[in-house]
Amino acid sequence: MSSTIDVDRVPVLGWQRARGRADLRQSRTDRSTVAIDERELRREVAAVYRIVADRPDEDADLEFPTGRGLAARLGYPPAEIGRLPAAAVDSFTGVGYHLDLADLADGDVVLEFGCGSGTDAFVAAARVGDSGRVIGVDPVPEQLANASRCREEAGAANVSLWRATAEALPLEDGTVDVVLSNGTISLSPRPERVFAEASRVLRPGGRLAVSELVGERRLPDRVRTDPALWAAGIGGAVRIDDCADLLETAGFDDVTIRENPWYEFVSDRARGVCQQYGVESVSVRARCRR
Repeated sequence: MSSTIDVDRVPVLGWQRARGRADLRQSRTDRSTVAIDERELRREVAAVYRIVADRPDEDADLEFPTGRGLAARLGYPPAEIGRLPAAAVDSFTGVGYHLDLADLADGDVVLEFGCGSGTDAFVAAARVGDSGRVIGVDPVPEQLANASRCREEAGAANVSLWRATAEALPLEDGTVDVVLSNGTISLSPRPERVFAEASRVLRPGGRLAVSELVGERRLPDRVRTDPALWAAGIGGAVRIDDCADLLETAGFDDVTIRENPWYEFVSDRARGVCQQYGVESVSVRARCRR
């Protein structure tokens, strides 16, 4: 972990155990026919989100909208957004609003993967109070650096920031009450691993509340292997009919899916692909049945 990023240290033993279990699951679930270069896609995602963190007001070359206007359009309460550091909201890149589905309460332990610059994490921190805790994980150092500065500005002492991927979360089994994500699962080449990790770290009866991109039809290889479309979340959008199966396999039930018609991409190319394959934003709530 880079020493230039003011993030919290991950307990090494817990990290190794979680990573070992995730690697074992990967050997059991990976598909040999996946036609994507994961390293290239991850590099593209990191490059795009470095721009979002460092230059959020220069989004002309991005496929997707960002910032305060997007948060308002998706339904974030203005009063809550207004209390957050400007740098966090300026770098907001969510695809929906799902915090109402999370039923956050005082004392909850919350994990957000793909926390970015911290918008959802800081809103959640205010809702769970001083007796609660929010853990934000993200693989992009620049996003975490921005989130760390915003944490200091907000005085959010109950927020921890860790550098990690959604496929290998640095937490022990059954340690959180709620898992949040906003547009992160569709950035992963291994959504089944992300759902499995979410289930692993949740306590029995814990809640998953996420906003993600899904498609009506299976995407062709030319879309799935396009780095720019992947970084926009389109290339990794799972088919809506597969979403419930992925959740059930990972250990979730009581699934609720809600459409987010207010989300729209900014580039003609991205909008065209979404229209052709029925890619849209949804918010999902599910319960860990373990």
